[in-house]
Amino acid sequence: MENPKSLRAVITVVGVDRVGIIARITAKLAELGINILDISQTIMGDLFTMSMIVDLAGAQKPFVEVRDDLTALGQEMGMAIHAQREDVFRYMHRI
Repeated sequence: MENPKSLRAVITVVGVDRVGIIARITAKLAELGINILDISQTIMGDLFTMSMIVDLAGAQKPFVEVRDDLTALGQEMGMAIHAQREDVFRYMHRI
């Protein structure tokens, strides 16, 4: 049985705040068949930040393509969107 954490990813978003950021990103995730498990967002001055844990089990594409699609969406929106598999994220940030 595959480790459930290997089917999850960490997504971070940073950019200048404006209307529709969450809507565009969550619509893209839904289009890709990706479920949001946890989400946190905040605005500091005019800077928008968001982090999410998502479930990749229903993804319509391999993770590399999902990551590239999100990066492209971020560029289109003038924001930085980064996606990393949770198991890799945890490995890189262990103490």
